[in-house]
Amino acid sequence: MAASGDGAACVDGVEKLVSARKSLILSLEKSKALSSKLEKTGPRLAEINQRLPSLEAAVRPIRANKDALVAVGGHINRAVGPAAAVLKVFDAVHGLEKMLLSDPRNDLPGYSSVLKRLEEALRFLGDNCALAIQWLEDIVEYLEDNTVADKGYISSLNKLLQSLRELQSDGGRAHLDGGLLDAALDILESEFRRLLTENSSPLPMSAPSSLGEQACIAPSPLPVAVIQKLQAIIGRLIANKRFDRCISIYVEVRSSNVRASLQALDLDYLEISISEFNDVQSIEGYITRWGKHLEFAVKHLFEAEYKLCNDVFERLGMDVWMDCFAKIAAQAGILAFLQFGKTVTESKKDPIKLLKLLDIFASLNKLRLDFNRLFGGAACAEIQNLTRDLIKRVINGASEIFWELLAQVGIQRQTPPPPDGSVPRLVSFVTDYCNRLLGDNYKPILTQVLVIHRSWNHENFQERLLITEILNIMKAVEQNLETWVKAYDDSNLANFFMINSHWHLYKHLKGTKLGELLGESSLKEHEQYKEYYTTVFLRESWGHLPGHLSREGLILFSGGRATARDLVKKRLKNFNDAFDAMYSKQSNWVMMEKDLREKTSQAIVQMVVPVYRSFMQHYGPLVEKDQSSSKYAKYTVYNLEKMLDSLYQPKPTRYGSFKGRQLSGKFNNGLQDLRRTTSAVM
Repeated sequence: MAASGDGAACVDGVEKLVSARKSLILSLEKSKALSSKLEKTGPRLAEINQRLPSLEAAVRPIRANKDALVAVGGHINRAVGPAAAVLKVFDAVHGLEKMLLSDPRNDLPGYSSVLKRLEEALRFLGDNCALAIQWLEDIVEYLEDNTVADKGYISSLNKLLQSLRELQSDGGRAHLDGGLLDAALDILESEFRRLLTENSSPLPMSAPSSLGEQACIAPSPLPVAVIQKLQAIIGRLIANKRFDRCISIYVEVRSSNVRASLQALDLDYLEISISEFNDVQSIEGYITRWGKHLEFAVKHLFEAEYKLCNDVFERLGMDVWMDCFAKIAAQAGILAFLQFGKTVTESKKDPIKLLKLLDIFASLNKLRLDFNRLFGGAACAEIQNLTRDLIKRVINGASEIFWELLAQVGIQRQTPPPPDGSVPRLVSFVTDYCNRLLGDNYKPILTQVLVIHRSWNHENFQERLLITEILNIMKAVEQNLETWVKAYDDSNLANFFMINSHWHLYKHLKGTKLGELLGESSLKEHEQYKEYYTTVFLRESWGHLPGHLSREGLILFSGGRATARDLVKKRLKNFNDAFDAMYSKQSNWVMMEKDLREKTSQAIVQMVVPVYRSFMQHYGPLVEKDQSSSKYAKYTVYNLEKMLDSLYQPKPTRYGSFKGRQLSGKFNNGLQDLRRTTSAVM
């Protein structure tokens, strides 16, 4: 029993050992697991240890003053309110983007309305962004002063606020809307240009010769609806400080349109310089065209632009639209017209220039009221100055030339007379020239010019001064004739010269303004002088020929046929020699006036041919059968008459009796002598 008891006890002891073993093994396994977990927990503890300072900073406000923590909520609410309103408006601005980036031509009023909303939104943002920033600055300052927030957090907020303040100080509207307003205004400017361009077209031109008949244009060259759209766009551009761009576009388009209208007139001559022409005569045609073109430009083109500027910009005041018109006029070409006139005044002085200066003055005077109305504003100061300068140059130049004419005629007295006995070009030129000055076209203008010029010198002008000066010029011409006639060595040529000159004066003065001024008695004197010199000329030249065909000694001669033949031969030879010498000399003389030439030739024929015919009828048979008959019966009656009828014909080219010599003294740099001008005239 004891053995069995011991055995049982042994078994029980083994079981306990096994159980203890198992327990030990389990404990070892748990220890290993715990060790493994401890190894993993170490880094986490280190991480927690690193995070503890920030966690401490995060929970630090909890330790802040209770009153500060309570007040911070109100500060935050006050800052968030404006900020939320600003954000809401930002969203509204974003909603306008699609409409504002579209083409406004189909709905300009709608586009303008949306643009106004954008402007209002930007004004709101501009005003309230500053307020929101101020409130945010206050709350940040509060947080910092009461240690309610971490210093790093406060520093970050301050940096953000600094950026907002910088944007605000830039006035950076583009930063508020992302550049949407500028883009919309660019689109509106493009629409402004499109409306102007598509509704501006050059004025249709008729032929330049009929400019004076060009129909007047409408009061405004743009439709009312287009003007209203332009005004709407101008309003928006002004509101956004883009009016200068608006004016620039308007001036560019409209001045270009005027230039296109003028191009049809071929105005290249306006650019001509002094070096490109010798005298006024070479550009005389241009000066005539200039007057017509200037009148057309002022009365039709610039008048239209003046009215249109008023229509488009009238709401902005006269100064604005006048300034705009002044820029259009200057860029379109009015200055080129004035510069051309100045160029003419700077050319060499000669009598024709006087007439051209009077033409220029007449054109400007005709447009005086238009110039004063269109270009009278302060904005047109440059045009006014150039116009005044041109008028001054024209008046001074014309007056100077006129008062020097008498001296110029006197200077020609020193030159030799025409070797062909013709009328000196000076005489024909001055006669025609003075008639033109006294004509209805020039006399009123010349009188006005002289009145103005003398008034500048505080001198009075009476019309009699003009009349007296022209009479003195004609007296000087007559004195020239008296001097020239004495220069001929051949008395017959001298008489021939006086026949020509007096008949020319009589014929070309009769029935003219100058003839009326000189009086009937003066004209009668020229006619009488012509008759006197004709009588003397015929008697002293051709009048000697019939004496060579005297019948004396032939009628009573009884010495036989052979002796009579010798006497006839001698007289025919003397006649032929005298005729040939006379004809040879006078065949180079010229009578320009056809009626005078024919009348003089007929007088010579009547003086010579009947005597020759009668002599040949009676005594010609004595020599006609002689072997040397052609030596004595040299001319038939028909041939003789034909030769006399052919005398004094104008030659294809005439000797320039008033040509070449330059003046000296005070005229050297001024008025060119009349010889150059008259040579060109004839």
